[in-house]
Amino acid sequence: MSIYADFRKDLEYIEKELERSVDSSSPIIRQAALHLLRAGGKRIRPIFVILASKFGHYALEDVAKVAVSLELVHMASLVHDDVIDDSDMRRGFETVKAKWDNRIAMYTGDFIFSRALSSIGEIEIPAVHQLLAETMLEICKGEIIQIEHQRKTDQTVRDYLRRIKRKTALLLSSSCELGALGATANPSIVRKLRRFGYFAGMSFQIVDDILDIISTDEELGKPAGSDLLNGHLTLPILFIKDDAEFRPFMEHSFAGTLSESTRDEMLLYIRNSGAIQKAQAVSDLYLRKALGEIKTLPDGDAKRALTQIVAFISKRNY
Repeated sequence: MSIYADFRKDLEYIEKELERSVDSSSPIIRQAALHLLRAGGKRIRPIFVILASKFGHYALEDVAKVAVSLELVHMASLVHDDVIDDSDMRRGFETVKAKWDNRIAMYTGDFIFSRALSSIGEIEIPAVHQLLAETMLEICKGEIIQIEHQRKTDQTVRDYLRRIKRKTALLLSSSCELGALGATANPSIVRKLRRFGYFAGMSFQIVDDILDIISTDEELGKPAGSDLLNGHLTLPILFIKDDAEFRPFMEHSFAGTLSESTRDEMLLYIRNSGAIQKAQAVSDLYLRKALGEIKTLPDGDAKRALTQIVAFISKRNY
């Protein structure tokens, strides 16, 4: 993503702080945390923190504390997700639970969560801590709802949107809001950035769910269609879940009896059904709302970068 080049030095500093933050006196926990960290990621949460901070008083050390905290919250949730979904691969690497076991994975996730709180603890702004606590609570609620919705075919598009709000959008919204709060930006700008992060986050997750279907196993670093195989009904699936031709695919996915050849047939059916285009239209709607918020922000490099991020989200293939 070209936007990263403009802030590469700041991101490199944050990456070093991330590595330092997951150091532990326990060799196993340290190895597991570093294994997850070095598997990489888009680092969009730190980018949002950096850009939002540019609308206030930018100080890299403070920005890094917020950015590290939010990326650690995201990382910890991934470790726990992989245990819940019994996933062996993420981004082309073994998951922590696959390389070690469920117990080590849960302890590693808990450790990373605690480090997230420690990182942001030096920011002496009560509103920052309150917002992070509320965000973590909502993420946990989202995980519980996702478990409750697993393999349930009576859920609606509204159910899905509420779920991804907690699963993804709130953390991106909070990345923008916390970055701006930590930089003591004008309250009206903080509100605009919060709304931008929410709209961008909703689109980001919908695109993620589309890519799970249209990408190859190699591009994803895991089997295409993993969401459905794990019992999660994403937006494209909700558009076709009642199709008589599709229901057998869904039932076999839930039962764990889907062969490789049938998985290929299922993915082809979804891709040709029009569901991808419908889901993309919803994603684009959220992106238009995100752009609407950007237009009201003060002009400058950060504003241009946020606009580039919206373009990246709409066209990304990873």
